[in-house]
Amino acid sequence: METIYGLLQGLKSSQLKQLQRLYHQRIPGDRITTPEFAQRLAAISAELSEPVCAYINRRGQVIRVGVGTPRQTQIPPLELPRYGAERLSGIRCIATNLKSEPPSVAALTAMALQRLDVLVVLSVTGEGFERRGGGATGYVKETYLAHLVPNQVLREDFSSALEKGTEVPTTNGVKSAGADSGVANWSVSPAMSLDMLTKQDFLDLVDGLEAEFQREFIAQQVDSDSDRVLLVGVMTDEMTPQEFQYGIEELARLVDTAGGEVLQAVTQKRSRVHPQTVVGEGKVQEIALTAQTIGANLIVFNRDLSPAQVRNLETQIGVRVVDRTEVILDIFAQRAQSGAGKLQVELAQLEYTLPRLTGRGQAMSRLGGGIGTRGPGETKLETERRAIGRRIARLQQEVNQLQAHRSRLRQNRQHQEVPSVALVGYTNAGKSTLLNVLTNAEVYTADQLFATLDPTTRRLVIPDAVTEQPMPIVLTDTVGFIHELPPALMDAFRATLEEVTEADALLHLVDLSHPAWHSHIRSVMAILSEMPVTPGPALVAFNKIDCANSEALASAREEFPQAVFISASERLGLDTLREKLAQLVHYAIAHR
Repeated sequence: METIYGLLQGLKSSQLKQLQRLYHQRIPGDRITTPEFAQRLAAISAELSEPVCAYINRRGQVIRVGVGTPRQTQIPPLELPRYGAERLSGIRCIATNLKSEPPSVAALTAMALQRLDVLVVLSVTGEGFERRGGGATGYVKETYLAHLVPNQVLREDFSSALEKGTEVPTTNGVKSAGADSGVANWSVSPAMSLDMLTKQDFLDLVDGLEAEFQREFIAQQVDSDSDRVLLVGVMTDEMTPQEFQYGIEELARLVDTAGGEVLQAVTQKRSRVHPQTVVGEGKVQEIALTAQTIGANLIVFNRDLSPAQVRNLETQIGVRVVDRTEVILDIFAQRAQSGAGKLQVELAQLEYTLPRLTGRGQAMSRLGGGIGTRGPGETKLETERRAIGRRIARLQQEVNQLQAHRSRLRQNRQHQEVPSVALVGYTNAGKSTLLNVLTNAEVYTADQLFATLDPTTRRLVIPDAVTEQPMPIVLTDTVGFIHELPPALMDAFRATLEEVTEADALLHLVDLSHPAWHSHIRSVMAILSEMPVTPGPALVAFNKIDCANSEALASAREEFPQAVFISASERLGLDTLREKLAQLVHYAIAHR
């Protein structure tokens, strides 16, 4: 039996049969609809006193009938037979409206989300009327024809904004069609008679539209083989507007570092996140509309998402959804070079993936015994879980061996009484650049987040703080910290972070040119405070003073009078840094 969707409460069996008979109707391939089908749909709608929608494919077959508005009866993106920015879905919607008015923004948005070929709205009279000259009773007073129109969306240049350090542009809404519309663009005809509508050539209309969409899509894809990303930022009560903006800018930098192209950002302010979808229902629709309009193939949220939230969002939006942690994991997977680094990345990714396998959780396993657990045995999902669990256990063992190996190396250095200093700081603070300048190392450096993952240790000779004789120390470059470092990474990289806890002292590098340098210091200190072993004394060094403004420089000097101010790239203040390092090491050794 053909399925009827939408508002079905209170319908009589005879009314349901009338709706089901619509599935047996066939529309000529070159017509939008026929007078007979439109009048029949309108008559049913008038009897029900509810709007009715019929969805028709290119072959003229009715594939879906729903009671309700186009918004209430729309086809979920994952159920659409074809979907893409370069073409229409191959489905048109014939909808009735009990009021004599053009289609609403909600109906047009539903059209855009489904990329319908056309949306036809039939204005229905309550009891029908006699046609001029007598004849059959009609229910259609007037009609409206709407369809999407291709348009080159005016987007802010995110990469330019990031390079210049200007504020990353965001949007809090999607406007309707028009010259200044922003994203959505559609065309709605004036009211026309049913006869005029049914005489229009449907194939010419959709072929012309798809040809234009194809040309626009090809133009957008030139020199673009990366993910096209729509950022979604949710600002809750515990965030200040400035912190939220910095977070969006950092997320854009993370996506850029991972190789994605940020097209636009959509934001929402909420007192607390929605448990099912993070954002509200209306915002989900806006995200879906924006994503398909600008051609985004990836949605990135500025916060961690639960497995259920990811599934709900992907079902409603029809585009892959990831969170901030997954972007960071992807960057780590690209950046890890050594065997140890790759080992730790794989462990972090598996620990992140395991709870996100769709299906019954561990508590519902059939292998535990007892009521409700007996049956067909181990499922494919459970097999995958067990395989991942075994792999995690093996990787954990290898990480433990790696810890033991590094511990032996540190013990050898301690027996030789060589003091050690760990370079710590927020990602992209310039740690690797400073290590290269001080020790002539050749560590990879770039103006990117997490450019270096694997710890690198080099020998550095500085003057002894007491005797002024040359004194060798070892300087270790560690992975950059970041605000709200994912717990999976904290666990997987504990072998690397042990370089911090086992060092005699820390050199905390801060990018003074970044407007959020205060926040960066707090984030690094928060992560250090969570270490299982209290790190040694730290020296704060403000880097990139050649790019910082005078206000930031004066503020930092006042708040951190014992700090040293340098520019690693311009080799400014390095002699002072060596002297301060010598004093730091002398103090650390004296208080071991």
